[in-house]
Amino acid sequence: MPTRSDAVALLEEWVESEALRKHMYAVEAAVRHYARLMGEDEELWGLAGLLHDVDWERHPDEHPRVGVARLRELGYPDEVVHAIEAHAYPDRTDVVPESQLDRVLYACDELSGLVYACCLVRPNGIDDLKPKSVVKKMKDKAFARGVHRDAVHRGIELIGLPRAEHVRNVIEGLRTVGDVLEVRGVDMAARRGAGER
Repeated sequence: MPTRSDAVALLEEWVESEALRKHMYAVEAAVRHYARLMGEDEELWGLAGLLHDVDWERHPDEHPRVGVARLRELGYPDEVVHAIEAHAYPDRTDVVPESQLDRVLYACDELSGLVYACCLVRPNGIDDLKPKSVVKKMKDKAFARGVHRDAVHRGIELIGLPRAEHVRNVIEGLRTVGDVLEVRGVDMAARRGAGER
């Protein structure tokens, strides 16, 4: 099985956008957190989270088909490949999220983007972010317009947890990579000091 180092090398080869890379690291962290909670294979699940959008930048119209084909060539496990196909259901594939990994990846994808966006507008970033703040922003359609609310709601249904619990789990997952995402309170203070908002 390819390692996380192999996956990171592939990500760095295929993805130039810093924002997309951060999104992929965020989703990986959320999915890994769920793997720990559910007693699943964190390394395996992490690969699906890390590589779910690997072809988005190069082949947006064919996403995720091109990435999935490359992952199959490289020997990634069927479980990882299936989850990546299923995360694009129903808009881009007809692969229904069936396994626990499929459902978790789907449920963490768009919500991770919303949590990340919430961090960017808070003085302390992710350090003291609460689920109720994310839920409030979820209802504000003008905030983080690129986050598909329908997919967030479908993900919550798929994962079968109360909304606040799922949001809390994703926040906790992203906290583990807060430094990589640059969403810690100290990062936010540095951005403000540099004139960024």
